[in-house]
Amino acid sequence: MTAKARVKLLAIVGSTVAIVGAIVAGKALTDDVRPVRPGSRAPDFTAVSVSDGDTVSLRDYDGDVILLNLWATWCAPCEVEMPSMQRLHEQLGPSGLKIVAVSVDTQESALVERWVNERGLTFDVLHDKRGRIMTDYQATGWPESFIIDREGLIVRKIWGPAEWDEPAEVAVFRRLLGLPEGGGDR
Repeated sequence: MTAKARVKLLAIVGSTVAIVGAIVAGKALTDDVRPVRPGSRAPDFTAVSVSDGDTVSLRDYDGDVILLNLWATWCAPCEVEMPSMQRLHEQLGPSGLKIVAVSVDTQESALVERWVNERGLTFDVLHDKRGRIMTDYQATGWPESFIIDREGLIVRKIWGPAEWDEPAEVAVFRRLLGLPEGGGDR
């Protein structure tokens, strides 16, 4: 084999190795960093229940329709939407809707628990002191909410506060829960 042929062969082999390496690296990155958006699987997370200190994960809600809300006690828009979340919980919680509000406050869980108790909130409130859920869900601010269906797929992603017990919002949850439109869900 001539020197020229060897250089050509090495160039082909080198290019092939580079292409395969790029494909493998790209595949590894896309497996780890997937967009969190409607239609994608909701990322699992762990956080601490402020009511009993138990560690909770998204897997604990497998098969449930979930309103996942990311918030903080110091966030004024978060506080604005909490009463409507409580009313939605009272209306559809008995039919199976799980409202899971994950605080990303950096203080101790006792502060979050006190804030929740002062407002009479009875849905599930968790605390992620490290705020890892914000990264896992690619959240950009507070509040940010995700509606998750029984199969664990994100149906909607909502930025900012919402009035969760408005008829249009309630209709979305009723449909996901398999309830008839209007009343009669119990």
